[in-house]
Parts: sequence; C-alpha cells; structure tokens
Amino acid sequence: MLPDGRVPAAGASCASFGTVSPGTAPSAAVAVPVLLRSVCDAQPTTDKHAAAISAKGTKRDLMFAKYSIRLCALPLPAIAAAVNCDVNPARKIDIRALLLDDLQKTLCAWAEPKYRAAQIADWLYQKRAVDFASMTDLPRNLRQRLEAEFTIGRIDIVRVLGSRDTTRKFLFRLTDGNLIESVLIPASPALYGSRSDRRTICLSTQVGCAYGCKFCASGLEGFSRNLRADEIVEQIIAVERAAGEKIDNIVFMGMGEPLANFDNLMRAIRIINAPWGLGIGARHITVSTSGLAPQIRKLADDPLQIRLAISLHGATDAVRNQIMPINRRYNIDMLMAACEDYVARKKQRLTFEYILINDVNDSAEQAHMLAARARYVSAKINLIPYNTVAGLPWSRPPRERQEAFLSILRAAGVAATLRREKGHDIDAACGQLRLQTQRELQAR
Repeated sequence: MLPDGRVPAAGASCASFGTVSPGTAPSAAVAVPVLLRSVCDAQPTTDKHAAAISAKGTKRDLMFAKYSIRLCALPLPAIAAAVNCDVNPARKIDIRALLLDDLQKTLCAWAEPKYRAAQIADWLYQKRAVDFASMTDLPRNLRQRLEAEFTIGRIDIVRVLGSRDTTRKFLFRLTDGNLIESVLIPASPALYGSRSDRRTICLSTQVGCAYGCKFCASGLEGFSRNLRADEIVEQIIAVERAAGEKIDNIVFMGMGEPLANFDNLMRAIRIINAPWGLGIGARHITVSTSGLAPQIRKLADDPLQIRLAISLHGATDAVRNQIMPINRRYNIDMLMAACEDYVARKKQRLTFEYILINDVNDSAEQAHMLAARARYVSAKINLIPYNTVAGLPWSRPPRERQEAFLSILRAAGVAATLRREKGHDIDAACGQLRLQTQRELQAR
C-alpha cells in the first residue's frame, strides 16, 4: 500500500507511478511500485496484458510487472477506497510515512545498500532533518533522488494557547489547508498515576469526526478525511520543536476516532515506537475509542503492547444512546464483550474514560452501574469533568457531585481517579480551538 494514500488522477499515466515496461529488469524499477504490492496483488491481471509481457520478456519480468499492470487496471475509486485517504497525484510521498522496511525495499530497488535506510531514519527522527540536502553522510546522487521522489513534510503552527497549568494547545494547518489540534499536557501523580515530570501529547487522527458525540466539538463541522501516518507523527515532532521538550507519553484522544483510521494509526504507532523512529515505548502509547467493537478485536491481534482506553461516558444504553450515536450500532453489551476479549488476549488492564456531564451521566445510579462494568473487565476509571464547548448545552457537575461519584466507585472497590483540571481556561477539549478559529475566519 502506498503509505500516503496517493493515487493517479483520471487520465494520469502509470509511468508517473513507477510502472515497469515489459522486459525491464526489477532493479531498474523506481520506488513506488515496491510500496504498492498490498494494493496491487489483490487485483486481476488481464490476459491481454500478460500475453504481451510474456511475448517480450522473461518469466521474471512477467512476475515483477504483474502488480504494475494491476494498478493500471484498477479503477480509481477502488484504489482510493483501499488506501482510505485523499487523492492528490501532484503531491510527493512524505518519507515519514514509510517504515524502515519500506525504506530498505526502496533503496534495494535503487541498487543502494540497505544500511542507508538506517542512516535516513537517523536523520529524520534523531537529528530531525528538514531537507535531504542536510543528510551529509549520504551520497549526493542518493540525496538528489530522495529529493525527486519524496518530501519531508512540515505542518504549520497557526496558533498556540498556553494554560495557567502549562497545558498548551497547538493548532496546525496541513498542506491541504485543513486544521487539526494537538495538546501538550504536563502529567501529575493524579493523571494516569504517572510521575509529575512526564510530558504527554494528545494527538489527532482525523480531520473532524464522523461519529457525532453530542458533547464534543470535533464533529461539529463534520468529517473531512483521515490523517496519514506522517501527519500523525509530525504532530509530535512539531510540538517537541516548538516546546523544546521531549515527549514521552502518547494518547490518541484528540480529533477523530482513532480506530476508524486503523491502518494509518498503526503505521504511525510503529514509527513512534520503533528504535529507529521516535523510540517511545508501547506501554507509553494509549489508543482511545468511542466503541468500535470489531476494531477493538482487530487491535487485540496486534503484538504491540499499546494500551487501550474506552471512551465510555455512560454506563447504560439509555445514556450512551443519548450522547454517543455509535452506541446504536455497537451497544454496551457488544462493547463489553469486545473489551472482555481484548483483556483475555492482551493480558492488559483497560481504562474507562468517563466525562462527567451535569444531569446526564453523573447520577448515583450511573456510578453504581459503571462500577459493575469496570469490575467485569477489571478496568480502571478516569473521571473527567466536562470542558464546556460554546454552542453546546452541556456543563460539568458541581465539584461536590464529582466527588460523590468518585466515592461510589471507590467504595465498590474500583480503581478510579478524578482528573485534576487541565486546560479548562484554554478550551483544551478536542476540537474546540479548531472550531473557534474556523468560525472566526468565516465571520471575516
């Protein structure tokens, strides 16, 4: 699969995508077809094309050319659906969307030694090179070819809001003009039980959100597209560059539903986790979901020991149906069954994220039901007072009701914390700064 989702526009020649002419040896192929096997291999080759190659080339040529011809024959909508990303033939591939194995295959196709891949990765993730010309231990001709085939993207910081608790929200503009957010959060002993000097970043995985949680700002302007793996990784690099701080904890709890962008999410996580990448341990990476039960099971199949948080926000179908439309497709019993499977296979403890909303999900009855759900799968609970969103009717409960809810959970023997307020003075809940900025621009 092409990591950035680029596909040819209608009428575009396959030559621009590195197809192989009959009789051409594999070593002469450009990089892109190496990355396209997962898409192309599923497609049939026409007898006419195969016969033409067989007449002019060797059996080795025929095997190598098959997937190039298959890409040409593949309808554009099918390619776009397969890669689940934007269609832009003019844009180069961002090299940070590639895994080390992808780089090695590309270099081998260029008749370059495999060890060059580790050198390139070191420039990208340790030295933080912003262009190929600065990679001075690579031969000049290789740097030039990298420049011709790839780009090193850089998302632009549009606004930064700093909070009194030093939480900082970053608004980024992507190369296509879309806006996304990330939040840098200074952890405390009360947050996830971590040491006070930890720096956590909350990352976005989509532009907007299609799941329409009623209390959330992310979906108010609808869903635009999935983020590519490089756009996810670049949020970390950009925030570290701007803040001058090393991030050591990742939570995918920003804009979008992470598990709805599964392939790009997992590619990004592998880059973040890998020793040749950002080198952040899997147990310091948490993925949140609003309740996509099949994807929870799919995540359980992955060997990486990343953590999973369930954005529950209601202990019964009645409450979740009111504020989370996803519950109508995967109700709470289906969600709990997927969680039970995940825990059995991963041998990990889940976290239930639970935003406390005044007079919606903060009753004693909900607290008792939530405790029972948590005990069933041995989950811990993170209570989060609601961050008010302009234009939405919801508010946070009074402090005494928050404490009462917490007391019920603890009395039931459940590990639970009430998150110390972070970023309320800068509207740090996901999607708020983007929504505010978009409305300001529309009002001009």
